[in-house]
Amino acid sequence: MAEQFTALFFFGKNINNLPREKDEKLKKTFEDIENGRFTFFSKQKFDLGKNYDWMTNPVTNHKYNSSQHWSEIQDISIEAGDIKFVWEKARFSFLYDIIRYDYHFEEDQSQLVFSEMEDFIDKNPINQGPNYKCSQEISLRVLNWTFALYYYKDSAFLNDALFQKIINAIYWQLHHVYNNIHFSRIAVRNNHAITETLTLYLSAKLFPFISETKKWSSKGKAWFEQEIAYQIYDDGTFLQFSMNYHRVVVQLLTWALQLSKLNNEKFKPVVYQRASKSLEFLEVCLDPVSGKLPNYGSNDGALFFKLTNDDFRNYKSELNDLRLALKNEAYAKNESAFWYGLKHENIVDYIAPKEINSFDTGGYYIIQDQDVKTFIRCGKYKDRPFQSDNLHMDIWSNGNNILRDSGSYKYNTEKEFLNYFNGCEGHNTVSVSRENQMLKGNRFIWYNWIKEAQAKLVKNDTTYNFTGRIKAFKNIGNNIYHNRSIDKNIGENKWQVIDVLENVENKKIYQYWQINPEFQDRIKIVTCDAAHQKLEPIIEEKWFSRLLWCKRKVNKAYFCNR
Repeated sequence: MAEQFTALFFFGKNINNLPREKDEKLKKTFEDIENGRFTFFSKQKFDLGKNYDWMTNPVTNHKYNSSQHWSEIQDISIEAGDIKFVWEKARFSFLYDIIRYDYHFEEDQSQLVFSEMEDFIDKNPINQGPNYKCSQEISLRVLNWTFALYYYKDSAFLNDALFQKIINAIYWQLHHVYNNIHFSRIAVRNNHAITETLTLYLSAKLFPFISETKKWSSKGKAWFEQEIAYQIYDDGTFLQFSMNYHRVVVQLLTWALQLSKLNNEKFKPVVYQRASKSLEFLEVCLDPVSGKLPNYGSNDGALFFKLTNDDFRNYKSELNDLRLALKNEAYAKNESAFWYGLKHENIVDYIAPKEINSFDTGGYYIIQDQDVKTFIRCGKYKDRPFQSDNLHMDIWSNGNNILRDSGSYKYNTEKEFLNYFNGCEGHNTVSVSRENQMLKGNRFIWYNWIKEAQAKLVKNDTTYNFTGRIKAFKNIGNNIYHNRSIDKNIGENKWQVIDVLENVENKKIYQYWQINPEFQDRIKIVTCDAAHQKLEPIIEEKWFSRLLWCKRKVNKAYFCNR
């Protein structure tokens, strides 16, 4: 089948200069996959068995109807549960674990890979069932299948009949994405649209023998450029207000920049500008010791192209890959770059962020005082917010997240958990009468978006000073303002936080602190009310979520002007 292919990042099993390392963790992951155990949301293991039907939710055991048209299937129902549990394996991101195992252990797992792909095709009729519900999932499946096809292009198991069967399925999946693209571009307008438009652009590069891809690619490129310009703000922040989803875009940009380069094409300058600004923003937010970013915003474990053994929360390799694709330089060597065909010709010294960093369009302010990072959120919304968390503050010290975001847990769950994880209470900010800054609607909806927000970050002689102001809590008052000032002593782990609420007479004010329990005994918080009377902390058992569907109990401290 080799004559049918043009060029991906590589061509066959020869991955230039990538050292082979027989890692036991990778071996265990492969053995789990071989025995039907798959990693969901980058963490949890589910035993689907060797003959999984691609239709059954492993949590609820609900089996979707494979003969039902995709448009008639609900994303979520009490009976079926969350459809993401069916989508997770069907995305085929597990192929990267198999292919990396194949390479490092010098084996041939092409029969396993192609049997999984053929089994999916046989059990998922075109445009029927849950796995045709989401065009982003379809796009990811096409990209992941393509990665496998290029790696195993010379496999004896890839005979003419199977190749045509796979290409036919890819054709109809691309056809589906093209003919339904306006939903993600008009109704959704987030990383879904970037994934889908990029896949359409790449279709002609990866499958030039499919005649319609020329039209799909031309349209896809123009749409991709529009989405990048719209979704990534001019300061490099991202409209989904999520570190996890921003990484999705970083990986998609790496695919886009590297494959366009290999095909001697270029995008409009705005794509490179926004990619560079994204890199700048995320590297400022990154903790260089752990490789983690704040656990901020939607976090569903979406690491679509896992090409290293790094933990899900470690963002270093993905940022390094984009740096290589953009600037032909990297801070370190990492395996994923070899898979993208990127060369480590220019390893440069790590450049620490500036002391004060303001991203006014997105609303993020970061103080870097030696190895201590203070991350502050203060922004207004022109695009849909995910959580009510303005004036939240994270503190990181030498790889440790001391004051932290509680995470997002589930997108569809009991009201108690939605209010906690998405609201003020799950963040290091203030609430009035235990209400959120915005009014929570159904699912992803918020009402009364914060439209008024100002902030300033400066360095003085002895302190870094942040001042922020938002107009919020419209559901309980028409003219309520929250003002927060933060003074960080230079070279000292001491912060003074002053919260002033305007027009909240006779209402209780709650100040919340989410303290990492590992550092509970090493943090001292002293709080006073407006009359300078000391307030005693109230400790409650709440939750912390590292990623989707995972939560554990922790103690949360808050203060109230009783």
